[in-house]
Amino acid sequence: MSTLTRARCRARAHPFALDAALAAGVLVCMVAGSFVDPHDPEGVNWELRTPDPFSLLLMTLGAAALVFRRRAPRRVLALAGGVSVAESVTGDPRAPVVMCAVVALYTVASATDRPTTWRVGLLTTTVLTGTAMVVGPLPWYAQENLAIFAWTGIGATAGDAVRSRRAFVQAIRERAERAERTREEEARRRVAEERLRIARDLHDVVAHHIALVNVQAGVAAHVMDKRPDQAKEALAHVREASRSALGELRATVGLLRQSGDPEAPTEPAPGLDRLDELAGTFRNAGLRVEVARTDEGTELPAAVDLAAYRIVQEALTNVQKHAGTAARAEVSVVRVGPHIEITVLDDGSDDEHPPSPGGGHGLLGMRERVTALRGTLTTGPRYGGGFRVHAILPVRTRTSAAGEGSR
Repeated sequence: MSTLTRARCRARAHPFALDAALAAGVLVCMVAGSFVDPHDPEGVNWELRTPDPFSLLLMTLGAAALVFRRRAPRRVLALAGGVSVAESVTGDPRAPVVMCAVVALYTVASATDRPTTWRVGLLTTTVLTGTAMVVGPLPWYAQENLAIFAWTGIGATAGDAVRSRRAFVQAIRERAERAERTREEEARRRVAEERLRIARDLHDVVAHHIALVNVQAGVAAHVMDKRPDQAKEALAHVREASRSALGELRATVGLLRQSGDPEAPTEPAPGLDRLDELAGTFRNAGLRVEVARTDEGTELPAAVDLAAYRIVQEALTNVQKHAGTAARAEVSVVRVGPHIEITVLDDGSDDEHPPSPGGGHGLLGMRERVTALRGTLTTGPRYGGGFRVHAILPVRTRTSAAGEGSR
């Protein structure tokens, strides 16, 4: 820390001592200036002019008032102005006495707003200069009178400049702090959104594939003794489902790697082009799934394509878990104007295959995906039994529209 910086810190820590030192310095300057005769033809003479006791008293009062300039700036200005007026009226005008009024005016200007500075500064300049010109013994055009006008104007201007700079620095500091808070909040928001998105992906992958593994493992255990060929087929489906789960988990966890970690998998995210493959995995698990599509030729943004795939995957997984393999599911993907509608229906469970116990975050995850894309999701039981999942997603998102508009 430099010497100047340490001095500023000490001055800010002891403002009363600083004002006392300033008052003493102003008193010394006024007393020294009162000995000078600016009109001596031989130059500056320190012996021809000596201040009378009353002038010394006025100088002392004006300087003493400056000690309290921070606590009561306007009262100090009124007292310093009165001292200057008294000196101009009662005797030989002493321009140095105005120094205390100039310092007090500077303090008022630095502590108030600009309109107040204009009013107070104009009033102070008019009163001090007018009194010296009208009542003082010197001609109105004397340089002492002009010096009063100049110095009071300089004091008001300097104080206003200091106040403006202080306000500007404070505004910059507040803007920087506000930008820092906004940047931290945005970073936290993005982290929360990314954590939520990864949680949804992990839930969809685990819920789907583990449900298939559970069903196929149950089938294998049931037919292991009587029909070993069917048990082998079920185990093959278990192996395929577990391999797919590991692959998608590896791709999802790869998003969490740092820049210096090994390269993440480059396999594209699943979309509706893999809808038949997805339905096939459920058919292999014993669920009857029918797929109807009228969206041929529709190119979806990656986010919409992935959300549509995950919605169908989660809906069929819920059918598998809660309705059983004896249920029948229908999947339809329809292009309706600027939207694409995904509907998954099932006819409910039967007595031979009771629904699996437990609940999860499947419907909540679907709703979060749809809401993030500014779509709508409707879920609920069907009349006569079963469940219905209906999602409406925009074909074009803001990001894709902006990308096409910039081409």
